[in-house]
Amino acid sequence: FEAKTCARLTSGVCHCPCSLTMSSGVRVAAASMELFTQIKMKKDLRFVTYRIRDSSEIVADCTGPKSETWDDFVGHLPEDEPRYALVDIPYQDQEGFDKSKLVFVHWSPDARTTVRQRMLYASSKLAMKSALVGIMKEVQAN
Repeated sequence: FEAKTCARLTSGVCHCPCSLTMSSGVRVAAASMELFTQIKMKKDLRFVTYRIRDSSEIVADCTGPKSETWDDFVGHLPEDEPRYALVDIPYQDQEGFDKSKLVFVHWSPDARTTVRQRMLYASSKLAMKSALVGIMKEVQAN
C-alpha cells in the first residue's frame, strides 16, 4: 500500500484508514471503518459485507444483526461477485465462557466471477486488512 502523509499527524507517516490505498487504486471508505468499529466495539452485528464500488473504493454492502447465524451470513454472499466480510463468530473457551472472535472473510467464487474481478479483490485485500486493526483470523472462501 501507499502510506500517505495524514493531516492528523505532526510528523511521520500515517497508516490509518484515510491513507490506505493499494497499488490497484482502491481505497477503504470512511463509512466502512465506522461499521468496523461498530461490529468490533459495540458487538451488535453478526456480520458486515464489503464490496468494491467503481473499481476505486471499498464500501459496506450489507449487515446482519446479532441474531443471525453463519448460515444467514453465507446466504448474503453473491454467487457471481467477490466480497470481503467481517463475521463475529461465537464460541466457548476452555472454561465454558461465551466469547466471540472477529474473522475476516475474502469471498471469491471462482466459477462465476471474471478474472478481472478476482484480481481486483486480491490486489486490494491488503488495504482492507490493514484498515481492520486487531483482526487475527482470516478465511479465504472460493
